[in-house]
Amino acid sequence: MKAVAMRMKSVRNMQKITKAMKMVAAAKLRTDQRNLDTGLPFAQPVQNLFQRLPQEEKAATITYLPLTSDKGLCGGVNTFVAKITRLGIAEDEAKGNTCKAMVVGGKGVAALKRLYGDRFTNSFEEVSKVPWNFTTASLIAERIINANPQRVKMISNEFKSMVAYNTNTTHLFTKEECKTMDKAEWSKAVDVYSFEPSVFEVWDDLHEFYYGATLYGAYLNSAVSEQSQRMSAMENATKNAGEMAEKLQLIYNRGRQAKITNELCEIISGASAV
Repeated sequence: MKAVAMRMKSVRNMQKITKAMKMVAAAKLRTDQRNLDTGLPFAQPVQNLFQRLPQEEKAATITYLPLTSDKGLCGGVNTFVAKITRLGIAEDEAKGNTCKAMVVGGKGVAALKRLYGDRFTNSFEEVSKVPWNFTTASLIAERIINANPQRVKMISNEFKSMVAYNTNTTHLFTKEECKTMDKAEWSKAVDVYSFEPSVFEVWDDLHEFYYGATLYGAYLNSAVSEQSQRMSAMENATKNAGEMAEKLQLIYNRGRQAKITNELCEIISGASAV
């Protein structure tokens, strides 16, 4: 009974911790949602421009860019990103393409390092130690620009609701791809926009801004998905701890009742013998 009582106490303490973590996640979720609402209008216009460009599947070196978090206890948010990255690398290498990886987040590094550590070119850990902003996204984008990849696939989570999110693979248009595009198709996609100065003068700068804006918007979505799933995970953990505590309480009550019954039997037996 003493062991059961100690276990009950530890389960109750765990329930308090998970409940507090749920409240913390809820507070952070509101902040991240506000950042998402204000950040997406900043990143969306340049993404819409580049999405109009023609996309072609060509044999080339493919750089995978999975966006994960640095903390766990958030369901399958990081697991799905790592899984899709592993499957994508295996599929592309089976086609004869060379694959590289630039991983954002400590959980992604831990999940992919054992099998694909030799494909790593850059890794960015502890990016969530400070609030996510465009400066951080620009620093990561600068590493991508310096690497000058031929093709880039970004894997990230897209927030849908408090209980749902999608893990998407986004094709990022690289400078190498834009150089080999059909000029007529490229002009058809770009000419619907007005540029000052001309598009040929600002294209390189615009392309670099596109990298930063896409990373900024994608990680904002991933951060909201992470907090919503952490909130759900902690709610489930609190519920499970409560159910476990009730079962332990029942075992404890039965044991105590059995002990009382035995003591009464001994008293009655002693009285009868006298």
